[in-house]
Amino acid sequence: MRTVLIIDDHAGVGEALSLLLSLHDIEPLVAASPEEGLARLAERRVDLVIQDMNFSADTTSGAEGRELFHQLRGRHPDLPIILLTAWTQLEQAVALVKAGAADYLAKPWDDTKLLATVENLLELGENNRELRQARHEHRQRRDDLRRRYRLDGLVAESPALLRCVELACQVARSSAPVLITGPNGSGKERIAAIVHENSAVADGAFVAVNCGALPGDLIEAELFGADSGAYTGAARAREGRFETADGGTLFLDEIGNLPLAGQVKLLRVLETGRFERLGSSRTRQTTVRVISATNADLRAMVRAGTFREDLYYRLNVIEVALPGLAERPQDILPLAEFFLAGRATLSDDAREALLAYPWPGNVRELKNAIERAALLAPARLISEADLALPAAHAMHGGAGTRNLDEPSREVVLAALEAASGVVSRAAQSLGLSRQALYRRMERYGLDA
Repeated sequence: MRTVLIIDDHAGVGEALSLLLSLHDIEPLVAASPEEGLARLAERRVDLVIQDMNFSADTTSGAEGRELFHQLRGRHPDLPIILLTAWTQLEQAVALVKAGAADYLAKPWDDTKLLATVENLLELGENNRELRQARHEHRQRRDDLRRRYRLDGLVAESPALLRCVELACQVARSSAPVLITGPNGSGKERIAAIVHENSAVADGAFVAVNCGALPGDLIEAELFGADSGAYTGAARAREGRFETADGGTLFLDEIGNLPLAGQVKLLRVLETGRFERLGSSRTRQTTVRVISATNADLRAMVRAGTFREDLYYRLNVIEVALPGLAERPQDILPLAEFFLAGRATLSDDAREALLAYPWPGNVRELKNAIERAALLAPARLISEADLALPAAHAMHGGAGTRNLDEPSREVVLAALEAASGVVSRAAQSLGLSRQALYRRMERYGLDA
């Protein structure tokens, strides 16, 4: 049960607040002095403190409350504190709010306002605890991955990317083909390299082929090799990438661009390890770990008849779906700092611009933007203007465009008023989670 500690020397105040809180499923604890309050806090966990500003008879200076606040803040820096103040201490209460107090309420207080303040602070505290726990678990997972696997300095701060890396590392030791899907520039080759570095063939070669960068009539020769005279310009026999990668890993990027004839040969290699060079009848044997990647919808290509269904299922034994950079915003600033490598510093407006931009070109676009800004920024300080990012609003239909499913400021404000400022009730009426409503309140500049 949520617990609130009331520190007030007036017995009537403690009784009134205890009754009010207990009627709303909040456990009240009462202390009559600062010393007793600090002792209670040492004994058990408390979610929130409501403290008076004066404790001695005929004292109205608020000095005792100020001293208690600083003691509480020193011992429990994350504990929310509400100040109960008479109008004579209003100026001191405002100063303490600036110093970290959650709020202040004047005596006599309004029950509805006090309850709304308490409920919101308790919810916010719960959210903060969950967030701290999630961050702690995320750091543990990330550090555990770095200890157990070779990640070669990979920047991975977002849970979405961390899940992909975990899966890639888990399947690395098997010989099963891996299909990495995701948008262009999102880092598919980087994930493929991690699979190779942690595989049983890590000591072998890692050979990458971009099937989308080769003319269709040369892809087969590139992959499987060609004998002399196999095609115009083939003056001598050449080794294909499967032979080069023998005993290691072959990474086939943009696999959707492989022509049907090449798909037949690739399927045979995956099933038997055998192939023939273009223009040759001699069968060769190879042992290669195949990792493929695509930004195309291979299922749609199978339905359209442009990609073999049997090859699709052979390649897609394990799929690692890599999200775009817009889906993992926690990685944006760490990646930017990584690309800068200490050459310059990002200003606050540049950081905000990086986080606000949708990054349709993903990590590749971010790297190019940072490289350009690092070269052009004066005095080694990168501003928003130095980034020269396209207008994000223009990319999404203009500044006046708003998702019709998104509640407006007026709708959010009306929901909060109808819920007497209690965020959880307002969120329920809007069909949002508490965290989602908090984000919208912050965006609209609203305070419960």
